[in-house]
Order: sequence, then structure tokens, then C-alpha cells
Amino acid sequence: MSSSALTREQSSKAFDGHQYVYNHESSTVGCKMKFGVYVPAKAEKERVPLLIFLSGLTCTEQNFITKSGVQRLASEYGFIVANPDTSPRGCKIEGDSDKWDFGEGAGYYIDATESKWSKNYRMFSYINEEFYELIVKNFNVNPNQIGIFGHSMGGHGALISFFKRPGQYKSVSAFAPICNASKSDWGINAYTKFFGQDKNLWKQYDATELVASYHGPKPHAPVLIDQGSDDNFKDKQLFPERFIDACKTASFPIELREQAGYDHSYYFIMTFLEDHFKYHKKEFEH
Repeated sequence: MSSSALTREQSSKAFDGHQYVYNHESSTVGCKMKFGVYVPAKAEKERVPLLIFLSGLTCTEQNFITKSGVQRLASEYGFIVANPDTSPRGCKIEGDSDKWDFGEGAGYYIDATESKWSKNYRMFSYINEEFYELIVKNFNVNPNQIGIFGHSMGGHGALISFFKRPGQYKSVSAFAPICNASKSDWGINAYTKFFGQDKNLWKQYDATELVASYHGPKPHAPVLIDQGSDDNFKDKQLFPERFIDACKTASFPIELREQAGYDHSYYFIMTFLEDHFKYHKKEFEH
């Protein structure tokens, strides 16, 4: 899929590289999309690994690059780190900005089928086709060393991308992902609008459902998931234990670390972010 030219909105020196923000006209979602990309100095000389980070509800391309401290790690490990926006914006669809947990800022990384939403809310295809190809084409990425990870709704997005596109990503990990989206109140509200009442469509974008039918390459080390014990959403929206049970049934390797005292915030992410870099680095080396 071809992408239009990139327009640079921001360039900031950070450690040995640069944090950029670009926009482009997306043919997939039919509007202008923004994304962040950190490019370390190493990428000026050779192809380097790529990590794609997907953010959570209410986020834009700015949250991760301003709150996580990712630039230090990306520089140290020599990774390009790219993070798209979470949703189409400015499409002017009635109801897409009425609530914080649906629409703009809450695109759920799915391809909607209901006619009202299906033209623009195609974030699954955007992430895994247009955006993916745009980053690989325009930056010095090693195509054999690409991983995906994310937080909350973005953790859900990373997991479903890994399961639905076997072999496209070398590695996957997540912070407090929405593990069973078709059964959480957030997901039920969104999926009813995006897909209508056909719950078989809902299951196609639910990590707990997808792991059972996954037959692609398995990671060398169990997939890393970090979950804060004091996360207010854990038991009502995220359902990590359901995902763990499904992974065990499917013999899919998973490691869920419950981190005592941590909540759902970026303080949690910044604390354990380097562990995820280490995890992906080991997977890239196999």
C-alpha cells in the first residue's frame, strides 16, 4: 500500500538521536495521521531493530514520547521506536468524540464493519499495513527485527496484531493489556458500534479468543506482560487471568508479572520499560 509523503512537525535532539513527529495523509483511514519516531544515531550507519508501540485510551502520538522516557532506552539499545496515533481524527462522524472511551482516542486497533465507521475506523489495517510499510520504507529498519508492544488498549492492539499477522512481528509484549475486549465494558460498548451484534466479529479482535487459533511462529521466551496489582481496571476491564488461562490451554508461552503496588499509569510503564527492551532484544537475536 502506498503512502503519501511525510511532513515533519517536530524534531528534537534526545541522547544520541532525534525524536521526530510526522504527519501524512492516510489512504487507509481517510484522514491525516500523526506518529512519533525516535531514530538513534546507530540508524544513520546501519539497519537497526524497530519497536512499534501502541498507546491506550485517550492517548495521541504524544503520550508515550513525552511520559515514558523511551528515548534514553532507544538510544542505548540502538532501536528505532515508532508510535502511531490511536485513532482517526477530524473525520467528523457523529458520535466519534462524545465519550472518552470511544471514537477519537479510542479506535481499538480494529477494522470496523458497520457502515458508519467502516470507512475511517480501519486502524488494524493502518497499523499492520500502511504504517508498518511507511516506517520500514522511510527509516533504516532491519525487516527481520521488528517487534510490537503497547499499553492497555494498545497492549490489546499489539497482541491481536501478533496473533492475526503470524510471522510479521518477531516479538510482542504488553503493559496492562485489555486481554478480553469482547467481554469488557469498554470493548462491548465499542464493538457494538463498530461491528453491530455479530459477536463472531467481536471475537476476531480479542486476544483471549485469538490465541486458541494461533498457529504461527512462537516466541523463544514466553511473551512478557506486566500488570500492576493496584490497577483499578484490572478486574473489571483487563481480565489478564482469562488470557493466561487461554494461553495455557493453547500451549502458548506467556509470562504475566503482577507488579505489586503499581497502577495503570505511565509511572508503571517507565518503571518496567527497560525490561521490555531487554525482552525484545533477546527475541531479535534468535
